[in-house]
Amino acid sequence: MPFVRIDLKGGKSAEYRKTLGEIVYKAMREVIDVPENDKFQVITEHDRGDLNYADNYLGNTYSDDLIFIQITMNAGRTVEMKKAFYKRIVDDYQSQLQGRPDDVVINLVEVAKENWSFGHGIAQYAS
Repeated sequence: MPFVRIDLKGGKSAEYRKTLGEIVYKAMREVIDVPENDKFQVITEHDRGDLNYADNYLGNTYSDDLIFIQITMNAGRTVEMKKAFYKRIVDDYQSQLQGRPDDVVINLVEVAKENWSFGHGIAQYAS
């Protein structure tokens, strides 16, 4: 049910992008109870000029390696689960890709279950 969009500056290797996607997927599985194989991700690289953001916000200072992660998913996770999820992504990003914790912006978009179709024009999650 989650649909993940990851946007970052161009020039990263295919291995880096795959690892980044796996970091997010593993955190979804282990922290917010996403089912196995529920992996739908779009990872897009952009020219630096196509990413428009401030140098800093809320105590974070951003570099050219800023990553935007937006996840559309079913509503229903607790605030505690979300906080643990954000932390897990950043911790794994730091340890596996040596990224700066300031450079990860995560946005969750919660929707009702009937807003999904996984093929055949059927709303598989609709009651």
